[in-house]
Amino acid sequence: MGQGTDRVTVQASQGRFSRPLPPFRQWAPTAATVLCIVAVIAVTLSQLHPGLLLSGSTTTGGDNGGHYALPAYLRSGLLPHWQVTGWDPGWYDGFPLYTFYFLFPDLLVALVSHVIPYTAAFKGGTILGSVLLPVTAWAMGRLFGLRRAFPGALAALSLCFLFDYTYTIYGGNLFSTLAGEYSYSLSIALALLFLGLMAKGIRTGRYRGWAAVTLAVCIMSHVIPALYAVAGALVLMLFEMLPPRLGPRNWDSQPLARDGTTSRSNWRILWWSASTVGLGAMLAAFWWVPFGLDQSYANSMGYVNVDTFRTLLLPEADWWALVLAGLAAIVAVVVRSRFGILMGVLAGASALAVIFDPQASLYNTRFLPLWFLSIYLLVGWGIAAAVNAAVEFWRNWTARHPHAAPISLAPDDVPAAVLQGATSSWPVAAVLAPLVALLVALGVVVTPFILPASAVQRIGITPGANLVTNWSGLNYAGYEAQPAYSEYRAVVQTMEHVGATHGCGQAMWQYDPSLGRFGTTMALMLLPYWSNGCIGSMEGLLFESSTTTPYHFINQSELSVSPSDPMVGLSYSTLDVPRGVQHLQLLGVRYFMAFSPQVVAAADADPDLRQVASTGPWTSTLQGTATTTTWKIYEVLHSTVVTPLANDPAVEAGIGAGQSSWLGPSQSWYNDPSRWSVELAQSGPLSWPRVPIGDPSPPVQPERPTTVSRVQETDNSVSFHVSRVGTPVLVKVSYFPNWHVSGGTGPYRVTPNLMVVVPTSHDVVLHYGASAADRLGQLLTGLGVIGLIAGFSWSRLSRRRKRKATDGPAPAP
Repeated sequence: MGQGTDRVTVQASQGRFSRPLPPFRQWAPTAATVLCIVAVIAVTLSQLHPGLLLSGSTTTGGDNGGHYALPAYLRSGLLPHWQVTGWDPGWYDGFPLYTFYFLFPDLLVALVSHVIPYTAAFKGGTILGSVLLPVTAWAMGRLFGLRRAFPGALAALSLCFLFDYTYTIYGGNLFSTLAGEYSYSLSIALALLFLGLMAKGIRTGRYRGWAAVTLAVCIMSHVIPALYAVAGALVLMLFEMLPPRLGPRNWDSQPLARDGTTSRSNWRILWWSASTVGLGAMLAAFWWVPFGLDQSYANSMGYVNVDTFRTLLLPEADWWALVLAGLAAIVAVVVRSRFGILMGVLAGASALAVIFDPQASLYNTRFLPLWFLSIYLLVGWGIAAAVNAAVEFWRNWTARHPHAAPISLAPDDVPAAVLQGATSSWPVAAVLAPLVALLVALGVVVTPFILPASAVQRIGITPGANLVTNWSGLNYAGYEAQPAYSEYRAVVQTMEHVGATHGCGQAMWQYDPSLGRFGTTMALMLLPYWSNGCIGSMEGLLFESSTTTPYHFINQSELSVSPSDPMVGLSYSTLDVPRGVQHLQLLGVRYFMAFSPQVVAAADADPDLRQVASTGPWTSTLQGTATTTTWKIYEVLHSTVVTPLANDPAVEAGIGAGQSSWLGPSQSWYNDPSRWSVELAQSGPLSWPRVPIGDPSPPVQPERPTTVSRVQETDNSVSFHVSRVGTPVLVKVSYFPNWHVSGGTGPYRVTPNLMVVVPTSHDVVLHYGASAADRLGQLLTGLGVIGLIAGFSWSRLSRRRKRKATDGPAPAP
C-alpha cells in the first residue's frame, strides 16, 4: 500500500475509521510514554548531581562510605581466585563476605570497574536500581499486556516512590539508596520486571528462561523484594487457574489473541509457574543455600520491630496517594483487572508483613517499601484507568452524536501498526494517560523544589525538605570534599606508614560521633581499602555477617568516651581502657587509635600499649562545633595472632552454633578475665573436659608447652610451625565453618568466636574453602544452568519445527 495515500478500513470496537492518519499521530503514544520514562530519569539524575557521579571522588555518606570497600575487595581479593563469595580479613578479625549480604550489585560494580574507573563504577552501582525503576515499571505494564495508556503511567508514578520521604533507610526510595540500601533498590526494579515476565509467560508459555534469570539476580540483590516477586508469581498463577467466571477480565489489556495466547490447562499453568520459579531459585542457589543453612553463624543486632503501624502505613504526607490507590483498588476489583488486583493483593500482603512479621532476623519495616511501591503503582494504574474510561465515554457519546463531535477517538487497543495511514482518529487515552500521570508525579515531587512550603500545602501537598540533592551532594562529592579531609588523609597515611614500619595487623579505632566530620562515622572502615589490606579495621559495615561483632562493640564501649552501642542486649561497659586493651589482646588486635584526652591519658599509662605514631593537632568544625584532635597510634603488646594454649579448652555440652545459644555463655566468659585461662569450646576432641552450659569453673587440664613460629597470613589462609604436636593452638581469626585445617584437627570454635586447632604435624595450614552448604548450592546452580541451556535449546528447536510445519515442504525442482 502507498504511504499516506492508500486507505485501510479498521474495524474497531466503536465504528469504522478510514481517513489518513498523520505520521505524528502514529507515534504520539510512544512519544508520550518515552517522555514519562525520560522525565523520571532526568528528574532523578538532576537531584543526584551528574557531574559528581562522573568525578573521581571517593563516595561517602551513611553506609555507602563503608560499602565502598566491598566491591573493591571483590575485584582484587575474590575474583582473582575465581570466587564471588569468600573470606574478607579486613573487618572483625575476618568475616565471610557475601555469605550474609547481597552479591549481585557489587559483582556488577566489580566487573564494570575493569572498563571504567572504580569511583564511577561504584557510583553507578548505587543509582542503578533507581534509574532502572521507571523502565522496569513500564516493561511490567507492557508484559502484562496492558493497553498503551497504562505502562507509561506506571513509569511516571515511580517518580513519587523514588522521592517518597516518609522513611529514609528501609529501602527503595532515593533516601534509602543514598543511605546505603542500593541493593534493595536494584532488587525492587528487578522484581517488577520478573512479575511482568511471569504475567506474559504464564499465558503464552514463553520467557521461562528470562524470567528465571531475572528472579535469580533479584534474589541475589535482596531477599525482601524477591519475596515480593515470588508472592506476585503465586498470585498470578492462582489467577490463571481460576474458572473464567471468577478470574480476571481484560478491560485494561490488549486483546489476548494479539499475544498469540491460547487456552492452557491448569496443569500446564502450574508446571510453567513452578518450573520457572524453581529454575530461578536454582540459578541463585550457590548464594542463598549457604545464606540460609549457615544462618546460625550470622549475627542478630537485636533490633525491635516498629509497632507504630498507623504512622508507618498511613503517613499524612502521602494521603493523596493512599486515597487514589484505595479508589483504584476498588475499581480494579469491579472491572476484575489482573494487574490492579495483583497490586492490591501485594499491597495488602506487604502491610500484613509489616504488622505481623515475627520478631526475628527480618526487621518488619523492611517490608514497608513494598507497601508504598504497590500504592504508587496502583495510583498510576488508576490514573490511566480513569483517562481510559473518560475516553471510552466520549467515544460512546460521539458514536450516538456523530455530527456534534469535533473529533473522533480511536480505541486505545488498536495497534499503531494497524492504524498507520488508516484513520484520522486520535488514540487519545494512550497519549493523555501517561502525560496526566507525569503531571501528577511532577506536581508532587518537583513542586516542593520550586514553591514555598506554604503555597504547596495549600494545594494539598505536604512537602519535605529537598534532602535528596543535599544527601547526594554529600555522598558523591566524596571524602575529598569534606572539611576534615586533610585530617582523614593524614590518619590513613599514618596507618599506612605504621603498617610498613611495624607490620600489618588489625586496628581498633576509638569511636565518637564527631567522626562524622569525615563524611560518615564509618570512614575508618576503609583502612583495609586504603592500605591494600595491610591494616584491618575491627569494625565493619556488615554487622550481621560476623559473630565476632558483639565483642567488638563491647570493646568499643570500653575504649570510647561516646560509643555507639548499636547492638541490643549486650553487657556494655563504661570507659575502661585497661580492660579494653586486654580484650584487644584476646582478639589479636595489633593497633589502637585514640584521640580523646581521657582515652589518650589512660592509653599512655597502660604498660601493654606502646605509642608508635601520632598526627595532629587537627582543627575542624562539625555542626557548628569546632574540635581540635590529635591522633595517637599505639601498638598492642603481647597480642599475637597465633598462640599456644596452656590448658585444654572445655567443651560446653549441648551448646549450639546459633547466637541464642552461644552468645550468652560466651559473653559471660568474655567479661570475666578470671575465666580466660580455659577457653570454652562448641566442640572438640574427647580428651577435652565436658562441662554444662554456663559452668563458671571448668576443670583446668594443663597442656605441655609448645612454641609457635613462622606465622604467615594471606587473604584466606593462616599457616604456622609448632615445635611440638598435640598441644592446642589458638588462632585469633573469626570462626566460620568454611575453615579447614591440614596438619591438624579442627578447627574448633572457642570463645569468644575464635578457632583452636590441635597440630598433628609441625606445619599447620588453615585455609578458607567450601562448606557442605556451599557445595550443595553450587550443585543446584549447576543443575539450574543445565536446565536453562536445555530450555533455551528446546525452545529454539520447537520454533524451528513450527516454522517448517507452517512453511510446508519445499517445492520439487
